[in-house]
Parts: sequence; C-alpha cells; structure tokens
Amino acid sequence: MSLPQFPEFKLIELEDGDLLSAGIARHPAEICEFHFANIFPWRHFERAKLTIIKGNLCVLCEPSTEPVYFLQPIGENDIEGTVRTCLSFAPRISRVEESFAARYGNPYRCESDRDNFDYVYLAEDLVSLKGKKYDGKRNRIRKFEKSHEYTYDRLSGDHLPGCRELLARWLQLKAGSDGFLADVWREVIEDGLTHFHKLGLRGGVFEVGGKVAAFSLGTKLTSETAVIPIEIVDPLYDGLSQLVNREFVRREWADFRFINREQDNGITGLRRAKTSYHPHHFAKKYNIWG
Repeated sequence: MSLPQFPEFKLIELEDGDLLSAGIARHPAEICEFHFANIFPWRHFERAKLTIIKGNLCVLCEPSTEPVYFLQPIGENDIEGTVRTCLSFAPRISRVEESFAARYGNPYRCESDRDNFDYVYLAEDLVSLKGKKYDGKRNRIRKFEKSHEYTYDRLSGDHLPGCRELLARWLQLKAGSDGFLADVWREVIEDGLTHFHKLGLRGGVFEVGGKVAAFSLGTKLTSETAVIPIEIVDPLYDGLSQLVNREFVRREWADFRFINREQDNGITGLRRAKTSYHPHHFAKKYNIWG
C-alpha cells in the first residue's frame, strides 16, 4: 500500500490496519492509543489522518474539542527530525509515552497530561480481588450472584443485535440529552462491535434472563499487557459491573501480567472508580509543545 508523504495526508481507513499494526508491533508501547483498535474507531471524532515523515508513520488528529496534535511517531528513522517536522505543522505531539518524552522532549516544552494517564492493574489483582481493600467489590458481586443467574460467551456475530440493543439503552441513560456525546460513543462502540475481528478485538458477552446485560472488548497491547477499551454494562443491575470487570479478565486475559483500563479524561466519577481498583502503576503520557 502506498501512503502519502508529508505534507500530504490520507484519512485513516480499515484497509490501513495491517500497515499500522505492523509498525506498532515493531515499536510497542503501553499507552492505549498505540493500537489500531483505538485509532480506527475514533477516526471520525478525531478526524485522524495518516502520513509518512522521514520514513515514519505519523497520525494527525484534529478533534473539535482540543488543539490539533500528532500522535507519537511510529518508527525509528530520524525521530528528532520527525518531531521537528510534526511541530512545524501542529502545535503539539500528544499522548506521548514517558520514555519518548524523556528522550525527545527536552528541546521543547514537555508537560505531563494527567487526565490521559492510563490506569494499569495487575491481572491477578482484578481476578482475585484479595484483601480488605476489595471487600466492597466482592460484596457487590456476591449480591448480584445471589439475585441473578448469568451466562458468559465469547463475542460472536450472533451476539451483535443484543449488544446493539444494550448500547442504545446505555446511551439513553448515560448520555441523556447530550446528543453530541451519544453520537460519538455510538459511532466508536459500533465500529468496535462491527469490526471486532479485523481490529483484533476479543469480546465477552454477559446475558441475564436471555438478554445481553453487558459486553466488553479487549486486545493485546504489548507482550505482557492487554487493554480493555470498551465495557458496556446495564446500570440497572447492581454489582454487574464489578462482576464483568473480574470475569472478563479471568476468562480472557489472565495470561497477561497487566491490564490497561485506559484513562479517566479528568472525569471525577471515572477517576474515583478507576482508583478504587488500586492500579499497579500509570502509563504516563505527555504533551510536547512546539
């Protein structure tokens, strides 16, 4: 596939997945953005475009809600020059991993981006929920299991109609009258469901009373880290979200040491919920400003 050379760009499409995934596999990172399964579903909201700079794959994002930025370049050819070129065109390189920032950020204004830090947990902690600090999680799971019977299946095409029905209910409850938020999340999650095979996503589906009550999608991020970008749980079932958090990891990702549950975007409730699972560490991210 022939990709445009900077300053030409192309909108990211599904057909770019093999090339981007191969490049990322040669230069893996622990941050959630470093996977095609993250880049592709967000392409419309981010207005993501692809170009080649000095032989490196570079993704430009132009969201309506924040300044234009490049993602961290993918490659190893004259990275200093690539960074200079990126910053000559856009005001910043964003979602940059800590090691990249330390190596290439010194000539520039380099700032940590706490709202985009990824929460990374030990898989065994999420599965076992051992110790007093997880008492509340275990109690809510037990309460759910006493009141409801559920089934678990790995996601297949047969589950998609039920997943979409749940997504519609979830958006109605979570987004409310915010049409913009609902449209963004509907598009992102719908892309994840529709293209889960091609995006390298593995899903789990939880049914209660014969209806989909929760589904979760994850994928391999690095050799020892899996990432879970999508988790939709019917909020009417108390304790179900805690059970899904445990069971999806136990059934699908227990072979990995770490589980990346992505960032909190500065949302207070989300930060509280992610912190309550006691992350092992953060995958820190930075902005490099020109």
